[in-house]
Amino acid sequence: MKKNLRLAIAQINCAVGDLEGNSEKITEYIEKAGDLGADIISFPELSVTGYPPEDLLLKPKFIKDNIEYLRKIAKGVGDILAVIGFVDKKGRDIYNSAAVVYKGRIRGACQKIFLPNYGVFDEKRYFTAGSNPFVFKLGEIIFGVNICEDIWHMDGPTKSQAALGAGFIININSSPYCAGKIKKREEVVRNEARANNVLISYTNLVGAQDELVFDGQSMVVNSYGKVISRASAFKEELLITDAEIPVARVKKAKKLLIEVSFSATLYLTERGRVNGIFDCS
Repeated sequence: MKKNLRLAIAQINCAVGDLEGNSEKITEYIEKAGDLGADIISFPELSVTGYPPEDLLLKPKFIKDNIEYLRKIAKGVGDILAVIGFVDKKGRDIYNSAAVVYKGRIRGACQKIFLPNYGVFDEKRYFTAGSNPFVFKLGEIIFGVNICEDIWHMDGPTKSQAALGAGFIININSSPYCAGKIKKREEVVRNEARANNVLISYTNLVGAQDELVFDGQSMVVNSYGKVISRASAFKEELLITDAEIPVARVKKAKKLLIEVSFSATLYLTERGRVNGIFDCS
């Protein structure tokens, strides 16, 4: 049995260090996606702080402020579920994280498990690696959330989350552009979708920071490995996709399952299909 779900991908340009500006943009896109009847909206990796925040992460006040801004965003979230990249803190450790926000509250968070430390990436200098591939239940739907590098590992969190009953995966990214990158990204996402029999919503950052350029080209790939929608390159956009998602594959809550809502009114077919790209500028 499957449910219809309306997915929104907010392919936005987040400025490093601009917590207020980034938060305002996140709120704007949440409101727009809600107006379009989306059930779930996802934002890029570290969208609250901008990517890469680098030595700003050494400032305790910056970490504290980013969490406060996330809480402010959460208060304005209604019936739409939002997945938002931010920096979480537990004790002395900080984590590259994704918050799951619904009806005014942060319902849970996932930490990035695989931290890249090659080429332009230097994440192990700042972050502690996560270890728990949580899944979330929204009504009859179970989904997993993971972050950027996590999806490049065949035995990574996508595999674990699918085994826990996830029918689809939200993967949030700040993946920089280089020649041939989109072809390689698409190959990885398609293979992961097929191997784990899940739909994957792949959200990527757009814009630039120092020597890094982020090209966007976010996409939704079905469980057969087919790209069913894609956002443009180098442009802020809201990508809306209607998709069929399997209902929960597990009968009992598992150790790594977080209940977002026991009942939720999800996408109804009579709304009419609105697959497409929306300019929020």
